[in-house]
Amino acid sequence: MRLVAVRETVEGERRVAITPETAKGFKKLKVDVTIEAGAGAAANFDDEAYTAEGALVENSRDVALRNADCWYFVNTPRKADIQLLRENTVLAGFVRPFDDLELVETLAKSRLTTFALELLPRTTRAQVMDALSSQASIAGYRAAVLGAASLSKVSPMMTTPAGTIPPARVLVIGAGVAGLQAIATAGRLGARVEAYDTRPAVKEQVESLGARFMELNLDSSDSETSGGYAKAQTEDFLDQQRALLADRLADFDIVITTALVPGQAAPILVPQSGVETMRRGSVIVDLAAANGGNCEVSVPDQRIDHAGVSVFGPTNLPSDLAPDASKMFSRNLLNFSKLIINSDGNLIVDFEDEIIAGATLTHAGKIVSEAVLKKLERS
Repeated sequence: MRLVAVRETVEGERRVAITPETAKGFKKLKVDVTIEAGAGAAANFDDEAYTAEGALVENSRDVALRNADCWYFVNTPRKADIQLLRENTVLAGFVRPFDDLELVETLAKSRLTTFALELLPRTTRAQVMDALSSQASIAGYRAAVLGAASLSKVSPMMTTPAGTIPPARVLVIGAGVAGLQAIATAGRLGARVEAYDTRPAVKEQVESLGARFMELNLDSSDSETSGGYAKAQTEDFLDQQRALLADRLADFDIVITTALVPGQAAPILVPQSGVETMRRGSVIVDLAAANGGNCEVSVPDQRIDHAGVSVFGPTNLPSDLAPDASKMFSRNLLNFSKLIINSDGNLIVDFEDEIIAGATLTHAGKIVSEAVLKKLERS
């Protein structure tokens, strides 16, 4: 079986789906790996590192894709590449199926079997394959460092002969994987950290990291899905939430927002009026910018100044740390592959397996993900 990874085509994407380390792992699974020349360069993996682990380096992208039995990618395949693939080729990576339904339909019409890593179920067994979580952890770390580096004061408390400087105060909104990593990183940088989440169940996790859990006077008893994600709230709830958060924003030097609801636009949690209460030189890092943003004034992939506050809207922070992000992503893919590749290196896909079934987006000419089908019905 021939597994292929080629250069990513999404602007600014520096990660690669297969690293030299995992190329070695696939070799142990009796899988032949082909890498497009230069595919790993932006993540500091040169072609020689791949050939040293037994991978074939192919100069022609078209040849690599035409000969693929499996194509692994990081960030949304382009339609021109899809047209090069044979029917029944297996694809796996981030597809963003709720954001580009036309792409999903193209994958189905091309009779490709597509596994969208975003759709993996949140179970203990699936943790080693959970690329969303691994990349969110990188993003949370990077957001905290970006906030601290952009702030016009030091993060830790400093006691000097010239007097004491108080620590920076950081608010993290959303205590999922990215939020928890941001909390931990800001704490290691010496900041005083608070966190808010609609799910009361995460309070213990926040406090275990040394942060204070912010509680608002809201009924959030029905705030979590059975899969552990935050549940979409009513507009009345969001209006109250925005107003209560806006009253607190002036207390903080850095605000990091991470709140997302799968398959939906990000809720606005930081209104423009709240930004305008913050001190000049403060920083907001909106990790939900790619999905509409948690901050009303954030702009995707831009840093803007609003009333003296620096507002960042990064959409792909893991790409800033491409070597480590790629290692984690490719290990997730290798672990997933062990479910669909047998000991002889052949594809054996059991669609009765809950992980495989959950991750399957398209197969045999059809869209099979129930969540995506529901989105199509509403569109």
